[in-house]
Amino acid sequence: MLSLFDFSSKKKLIDTGIFKGATDWHSHILPGVDDGIQNMRDSLGALEYFEQIGIREVWLTPHIMEDMPNSPDELRERYQELQDAYEGPVQLHLAAENMLDNLFNERLAANNLLPIGPEGDHLLVETSYFQPPIDFWGTLEKIKEKGYTPILAHPERYRYMNEADYDKLVAEKIKLQMNIASLAGGYGKPAQMKAQMLLAKGTYSFFGSDLHFLLHFQQAVEAKVVKKEQTPALLKIKNVAE
Repeated sequence: MLSLFDFSSKKKLIDTGIFKGATDWHSHILPGVDDGIQNMRDSLGALEYFEQIGIREVWLTPHIMEDMPNSPDELRERYQELQDAYEGPVQLHLAAENMLDNLFNERLAANNLLPIGPEGDHLLVETSYFQPPIDFWGTLEKIKEKGYTPILAHPERYRYMNEADYDKLVAEKIKLQMNIASLAGGYGKPAQMKAQMLLAKGTYSFFGSDLHFLLHFQQAVEAKVVKKEQTPALLKIKNVAE
């Protein structure tokens, strides 16, 4: 009886209203440039699904890292191809998910970057899931010195981080972006528990699909995982980002 009660007290992410008119701040929909979607047909299919659930804007944020050294110019060319092929209502924007590695340090020094946000004054960054990069906090400070606000992608997935680390990030004016699939356990139980904790604390500023494969995202969106008391916190993330 207890498990039945727990199940019936939850709703699907798609039923919370979080996607209606929302912006997806992190996706790998730009085809054939990283470990995300590989062809134009699947990119268009993902965007069609976004239309169905009500997403209004999408930031395409392909990886830039030493293992995937995409250049901003190459990504702009591929982005133009997607824009030419897509005829739907979802607004597309180009940025990047930047691994904090040596390549990033070079690009930051040269200001050869793809920033995110309507004013072009934020940078979406990530680290290894298992350990921080050398001079992690110093690099974040250098980003700010360049005039950008760092947005740390999917902080709930970093196994080396604890609650004190998250509190320090917020204190240092680093914004946090939640992967929506984390709430559905799409990245394992530890990430799910951290996402629930950060959501409850009101720590997130943005959410993103981090869509690499449409099926994975659909499974998260359509899973009954959201408790009644979590819905206002989810909607608050959406409203803060607008």
